[in-house]
Amino acid sequence: MRARQQVLETAILGLLHDAPMHGYELRKHLNLVLGSFRALSYGSLYPCLRGLVSRGWIEGTETMDGPAVSTRRARIVYALTPAGKEHLQAELATSGPASWEDEHFDVRFAFFGQTDAETRLRILEGRRSRLTERLDTVRQGLDRARGRVDEYTLELQRHGLDLVEREVRWLDELIAHERGSTTHPTTGGGRPADPGPTDAMRAVRQDRPVVDPGRTTQKERG
Repeated sequence: MRARQQVLETAILGLLHDAPMHGYELRKHLNLVLGSFRALSYGSLYPCLRGLVSRGWIEGTETMDGPAVSTRRARIVYALTPAGKEHLQAELATSGPASWEDEHFDVRFAFFGQTDAETRLRILEGRRSRLTERLDTVRQGLDRARGRVDEYTLELQRHGLDLVEREVRWLDELIAHERGSTTHPTTGGGRPADPGPTDAMRAVRQDRPVVDPGRTTQKERG
């Protein structure tokens, strides 16, 4: 539970880094941008916001919404404080094992635009290492299951194997892009030449959701 709380805190601070927001806007952006928070409730959000305020990382300012005085209602707009910005920068500079796990990785990837290149590369490589370990485990489980389970259970395990293999290929593409960005020969102006965006990076630049090929949508699951 604490790990998920830390993920939510990082997500809120990362969103407020771009612009102040009130609770409804924050919840909408969390649900829209971060897939792991699709089921986020106000019961989870507001206690987290109060905790961030108490630690001095964000501050709330009451504003009045509504076209007329009679219909206006008070709303609290939250903004990042200098201490909050410092904490966020320190959080986004970390690249330890926690940042490779499923929920943490999704949030850290969502804020790669605020993360330095070396840290991005370490996280991607760490995530790939973790998934490679998972891949070995899934393959061993599949080998042991042959002849011992029915065809549907076996097919489900093959599906799980395919998902992990696809995510590893996706990570390989992103890692190659990051390495190319930092090691490619410079142009005449002295700046590194752009090695070209991956499909995932094209989605980011066009402001479309990044689709992780290692994970299926609800529609794909049928």
